[in-house]
Amino acid sequence: MPQYDGIIIGGGPNGLTAACYLAKAGLKILILERRYEMGGGLCSEMITLPGFIHNTHAIYHPMVDYAPVMADLELEKTYDLKYIHPDLVMAMPFSDGRSLCIYSDVEKTCASFAQFSKKDADAYRDTYERFKRYTDAFLAPATYVMAKPAIEQLIKLHTSPLGQEISALSEKKPIDIIHGIFENNQVRTLMLYVTCMWGLDYDLEGLGYLVPLMVNRAANYRLCAGGSHHMANLMSKFLYRHGGMILGSQIIKRIILENGAAKGVELEDGTVYQASKFVASSIDPYQTFLKYIGEKDLPKDLVTRVKDWKWEKWSLFDVHLALLNGPQFTAASKNPDLNKALIYVVGFETEENLIEHFKALKNGELKPSGFNCCFPTIFDPSEAPPGRHTGLISEHAPYRLKDGGAQRWYKIRLDHAKQNIETLRKYAPNITDDNILWTYVASPLDIENKFADMVEGSIKQGGYYPLQMGYLRPNELCSQYATPVKNLYLCGASTFPGGLVTYGSGYNAANRIVEDLKIQKWWKEPEIVTKAKAGGLL
Repeated sequence: MPQYDGIIIGGGPNGLTAACYLAKAGLKILILERRYEMGGGLCSEMITLPGFIHNTHAIYHPMVDYAPVMADLELEKTYDLKYIHPDLVMAMPFSDGRSLCIYSDVEKTCASFAQFSKKDADAYRDTYERFKRYTDAFLAPATYVMAKPAIEQLIKLHTSPLGQEISALSEKKPIDIIHGIFENNQVRTLMLYVTCMWGLDYDLEGLGYLVPLMVNRAANYRLCAGGSHHMANLMSKFLYRHGGMILGSQIIKRIILENGAAKGVELEDGTVYQASKFVASSIDPYQTFLKYIGEKDLPKDLVTRVKDWKWEKWSLFDVHLALLNGPQFTAASKNPDLNKALIYVVGFETEENLIEHFKALKNGELKPSGFNCCFPTIFDPSEAPPGRHTGLISEHAPYRLKDGGAQRWYKIRLDHAKQNIETLRKYAPNITDDNILWTYVASPLDIENKFADMVEGSIKQGGYYPLQMGYLRPNELCSQYATPVKNLYLCGASTFPGGLVTYGSGYNAANRIVEDLKIQKWWKEPEIVTKAKAGGLL
């Protein structure tokens, strides 16, 4: 019977992160992955034609410049990992030929905004500098430490003027924050989309402190050279190098408990893997506790909280394109940079269009609107045959449709994909049928079927609601990564800080596990964390 010090369920970015740190700390680690390959959302696949590599889930990596894994695992130094930070990060073209652009260079962004509003250009400059201070001083470092109870964190924030400013945003709605900064309708449209792109409700109070992070990241998204899965591949190499093991296509039956403590994992085929020190789950709370353990072996209060877990209100509808030629946007006639943006936001001509889109999502309605899209091969030609390109249309979409439920996706997915291609064509006319060599469509239902922990297509393992964030993610009983079940830990996106490939949950869980096992850490606390603690914010 194979025995390990620790078993990690799920080989996504957080499971891999925890495994890498713990393996180098001297523990014998096994990852059990349901899919045929590791990486979870860090997946790149040839789903259209041979040689066309598509990033089928995570593509815009938001925290590369802060994540400790980059320096600690020495992936750039040892394995030549490269991330691409384009000059033009986001662009919103309009039907009148104008466009709004967010560059990595603040002054270039201001020049773009000034075409619509000089006041908003100045406001962006001031806001970017202010929000960068918030991000550097607190929001980024807080991602890589265990969350504190709300009152305790609030007290710390109120020890400094900067912390008080961050705290003051918390109870505000994202739309109110954006309206308080910008006045032009088109500028508001872009900035509200940027803010809510990954799941913040535009009209919800309690999470306003995340707005500065989202606005800051809009100018800092990166693309992994070679495809998102390249990152997972290199992390796996690190793990193997330090004695770890990954097994794919592993269907779990249960987490083995002995005298109330997690002692291993049994597979559906009867195979048992023993864990002498811990089991850590990077999948969602519902499967971890209710499916793989069962109510009778869990505290009642934990069962109640797990059953109260809320999935996200919307998922993604993705259309992957294999292209003969890259896009040529009409708006590039006024700004040639436009054909070389990492992320495009198209279809939203006014803020009213965007808000109508958000409201429809909440109601389970699928209306022709807008989406974000990208063409990675503009920056990384290795992801397609010479001279060819890949494209991705990614639209916010409800999992459960008001008319017909989730199963209706099977009937409408191809027609809806055609509608989205038509919308893109209004802004980039050369995306013709002749230019499109092949398409691959993934609805919210397809996402759920592909990733078992993305229930209802939840790309972050659960919604961003005030009572599911910070110290309460997933609940106060498990918020420090240890759980009420002895030797069982959580290390996935259902824990703080959440999803979006920050590597934070896996990193924080690894810290908690080595502390509990009283093992010497081989890694140092990130400088940004040390600085934030010295400043009294953490």
